[in-house]
Amino acid sequence: MWNAYAQAHPEAVAASPEYTVDHFGDSKWLADELLSLVIGGRKRATADLVAEFLARGDELPRIGSHWVACDSEGNPRIIIRSTGLRVGPFTSADAAFAADEGEDDGTLASWQREHRRYFTRVSAASGRRWSEDDEIIFERFAVTWPPEHAD
Repeated sequence: MWNAYAQAHPEAVAASPEYTVDHFGDSKWLADELLSLVIGGRKRATADLVAEFLARGDELPRIGSHWVACDSEGNPRIIIRSTGLRVGPFTSADAAFAADEGEDDGTLASWQREHRRYFTRVSAASGRRWSEDDEIIFERFAVTWPPEHAD
């Protein structure tokens, strides 16, 4: 998938040749659910704890970086590219970001409820206690590959 994308978009790859291969969420069900929202065009943002990037040994994304998003079985399905990034606490999420993330009913209230659950769960799984003061990467993205799903 990456090679086909690189051949079709050599300038984008030259500008940001590094890429991550990963899936959304922390379970097979969530990986497929969130991927379907992206493929369907509803989800164009995501949020993750800075501590999670560090625990995985991953660099923080940067504008222009690529991510090969896989399904729950590890099959690459799409390539996304970061178009906007911001670091901030939980309370800095706003209604526009919640809508762009496209989960649940798209409201800030549901974003807060579900992300409190998610951040608490993933932090506990890594032996940490989550706080609303912890740094979060708020990322907006575009789908760049394959062409039938590209923005």
